[in-house]
Amino acid sequence: MTSVIESEEHKALRTAVATLGKRYGREYMATVTRENRHPTELWSDAAKLGYLGANLPEAYGGGGGGIAELSIVLEELGAAGSPLLMLIVSPAICGTVIARFGTDQQKQEWLPGIADGTRTMAFGITEPDAGSNSHRITTTARKDGPDWLLTGRKVFISGVDIADAVLIVGRTEDSRTGRLKPCLFIVPRDAEGFSRRRIDMDIESPEKQFELTLDDVRLPADALVGDEDAGLLQLFAGLNPERVMTAAFALGIGRYALDTAVRYARERTVWDAPIGAHQAVAHPLAQAHIDLELARLMMQKAAALYDAGDDVGAGEAANMAKYAAGEACVKAVDQAVHTLGGNGLTREFGLASLITVARVARIAPVSREMILNYVSHQTLGLPKSY
Repeated sequence: MTSVIESEEHKALRTAVATLGKRYGREYMATVTRENRHPTELWSDAAKLGYLGANLPEAYGGGGGGIAELSIVLEELGAAGSPLLMLIVSPAICGTVIARFGTDQQKQEWLPGIADGTRTMAFGITEPDAGSNSHRITTTARKDGPDWLLTGRKVFISGVDIADAVLIVGRTEDSRTGRLKPCLFIVPRDAEGFSRRRIDMDIESPEKQFELTLDDVRLPADALVGDEDAGLLQLFAGLNPERVMTAAFALGIGRYALDTAVRYARERTVWDAPIGAHQAVAHPLAQAHIDLELARLMMQKAAALYDAGDDVGAGEAANMAKYAAGEACVKAVDQAVHTLGGNGLTREFGLASLITVARVARIAPVSREMILNYVSHQTLGLPKSY
C-alpha cells in the first residue's frame, strides 16, 4: 500500500535539502540566469551531499533510494527558489533508464558520474513534427555492420551544452514485422555528424534549449541501451519518472510563490490591517495551498508505485500528478503576483519571471490536453478522438 504519511527519513531529507536551497535561493538563480551561466555551485554542493544520485543504486555511488527521494530533492530546492531542471533530465530520466536496462559497462561508465555530478546526460525525444506523439518519431537507426547509423532531428532538448552525452530516442525496424519500434542510444556530444543549435527562448532560465541534428551519426553496438526488442517498456521507464519530477518542479515553484505571497500578506498593511486579514486575499491563497497539497499526494503516490515496480499504475498516477501540479503551480504563481500587486512585477520579489516558467509544467514534457486524452481513454475507457 502507498502510505499518505511521509516517513521520518523523508521528512529529514526535506529539511536537509531545504537548508541547502535557502543558502542559494531565488536571487542566486536570478544572478546565474542574468550572467548566462549554469548553477554549477549549487549542482556541486547538491552532489557532495548525495542528493543528485538519491535515486541511483548504492553499488554505483547513488543513495539507493528511488524517484520518491529525488522528487523531494527537486521540490525542496524549488520551494527555496532554486530549482534544478537538470535533476529531471540527468539522474531521473537517463540515470533511471541506464540503471534499469543498461549493460554493466554502461552502468559503470555513467552512473557514478551522474551520481556525483561530474557527468551529466541530456535526453532527446521531442521532434519538430512529432510533438507529443512518440509514435511519430522519425529519428531512425539502421544497422551498418556491427555499428548503428542514427539520423534525425530533435527540438527543445535541455542542457545539451553541459551534457557529456544525450540519450536519444530513435526507432529501429523490427526484422519480423517491418514496423518501427523505439530504441534508446547514448550519443556522445562530440560524435561526428551530431550538431546543436540553441533555441532563442523568451523565458528566464539558466538551462538552455537546443535543436539537435543527427546526420548519419555512427555509433558502436554498445551505444544501444537495453534490449533492442523492449521498445516502449524502456521508453516509459524514463518518461514516468520525468512526469513525477516535473510535478516536483511545479510544486516547488508553486510553494515558493505562495510563501512569498503569504509573507507579504501578513506584513503589508492597508487601512490599519494586514491585507491577509481580508478574505478576498486570504481565501485564494488558502485555495492555492490546498491545490498544491493535493497535487503532492498524487505525486507521492506515483513515485511510490514507480519505485515499487508497478509501471502501469505509475503511468496513470504520474500523468495525473503532472497535470495536477502544473495547474496548481500556475494558479499559485498567478495569485501570488496578484496579491503583491505592482510589487509582484518587480525584480525584488522574483515572481514576475515565474509567470512564464510556471507554464512550462503545463506544456512539457506532455501537454495537459494529452494527459486528459490519456485519462479519458486509458482510465475511463472512452473512445479515442485521434
